[in-house]
Amino acid sequence: MDIYDKISELYDKRRKVQLGGGDERIDKQHEKGKWTARERIDYLVDENSFMELNPFIEHRHDDFGMNGKDAPGEGVVTGFGKIEGRPIYLFAQDFTVFGGALGEMHAKKIAAVMDLAVKNGTPFIGLNDSGGARIQEGVSSLDGYGQVFYRNSIYSGVIPQISVIMGPCAGGAVYSPAITDFVIMVEKTSQMFITGPKVIETVTGEKISSEDLGGAHVHNTLSGNAHIKTENEATALDAVRDLVTYLPANSKEKPPRLEVAEEDDYRPDLTDKVPFDSIRPYDVRVIIDEVADADSFFEIHKDFAKNIVVGFARLKGRTVGLICNQPKYMAGGLDIDSSDKAARFIRFCDSFNIPLITFEDVTGFFPGIKQEHGGIIRHGAKILYAYSEATVPKLTVITRKAYGGAYVALNSKSIGADLVYAWPNAEIAVMGPEGAANIIFAKEIKESSTPEETRKSKINEYREKFANPYVAAGLGMVDDVIDPRETRSTLIKALDMLENKYEDRPYKKHGNIPL
Repeated sequence: MDIYDKISELYDKRRKVQLGGGDERIDKQHEKGKWTARERIDYLVDENSFMELNPFIEHRHDDFGMNGKDAPGEGVVTGFGKIEGRPIYLFAQDFTVFGGALGEMHAKKIAAVMDLAVKNGTPFIGLNDSGGARIQEGVSSLDGYGQVFYRNSIYSGVIPQISVIMGPCAGGAVYSPAITDFVIMVEKTSQMFITGPKVIETVTGEKISSEDLGGAHVHNTLSGNAHIKTENEATALDAVRDLVTYLPANSKEKPPRLEVAEEDDYRPDLTDKVPFDSIRPYDVRVIIDEVADADSFFEIHKDFAKNIVVGFARLKGRTVGLICNQPKYMAGGLDIDSSDKAARFIRFCDSFNIPLITFEDVTGFFPGIKQEHGGIIRHGAKILYAYSEATVPKLTVITRKAYGGAYVALNSKSIGADLVYAWPNAEIAVMGPEGAANIIFAKEIKESSTPEETRKSKINEYREKFANPYVAAGLGMVDDVIDPRETRSTLIKALDMLENKYEDRPYKKHGNIPL
């Protein structure tokens, strides 16, 4: 035997690993409308950029039929590659090998590549397709999960972590994606749940399908556990490629800035697209489309808590995070879910040096017994905490209404906004003119011979005296009242001015956000 025989042996072993569970299982994967782990990687990363790590790792368990049983690649492919020329590290679970079940060495491969991602300061992407823990390995598989969870937690805020659910993700497997920054799911082929339908039926008697229990629609609309829903695997991986372009490689860097053509930043259509009447609904995305660079808005949590809109956009090629009340739903009021949604997004942006821009049109925190008993106080406090904690550039534009505690919570000057702007029709007050007039002038209205006319008069009086931007501007709570058509140019200049913002905070291990 010479060196060429050894090289041939190497390639034989590599081919065996690359074949995973074999042709038959690969065909079954395709029949379900799913790609293999390697096909997903090839689609996700730049051509010829992927380098595999630890392909020859093997399990070391002999019990319960594991003796002599092959698990090529240990059911997971790990390595590094590039997206748009920028490095990333990743793992992709291979469902054709033991159903992608996580065992001791499977977890060791994932932990090793995560450690490398942090050492090199690059984003980490997990392509999840697993039936859960490898039962045959017993407690070793549970320890493996712990190794992964620990790294997800410790590396949170250090490098961006993105999870794509591309098949089943059950039991302990769901907690790793839950700790990561973004979760993307594929309709009809991906599910997440702690206990599957059969266990639920056995324990509680409830019958439900896997899709109705933990499918992409459920987690993107009801639970909020997922951030993006896509039609198929290709669009899910396209979403990852797009998302990464907005993000820095790690917490020590600023986001990439794109070169954009010079254009007129004046936006005359804004005065027509946003109703002057403060109670008329509209879609806040019309403001985003006018103010942000063309086609640059990348929405997060689109189908969850629709009364607030969050996502990434670009202004003159610079990445920003947008938090916007949505008057189209619940008059843009804040409830439990929208508070969680906004706070989590704010904290991500702050972790990775992404400036925050808030478009505010809020009636207040949503009233009701269900909200109060559900903990709106605790959940609403998360927004206050997140904005107060953030040290990135923070800008607010009050477009119409800013009432009560919600005004304070949504990046007011008092909780650390760098600059607050208001449109000339903005109403900034403890509460809306209608409600305030009914309370303050209740006696005069009641005793009036024409109570309805008196009420309307007092509403207008309150609006003129208190519910306008100039009172707040006179107190320094609003930095400037601006022409709506100059919103884009104003924000671009403000971001330029805040480019090198630095804000130090008192030493502490970490705060105690009201979770």
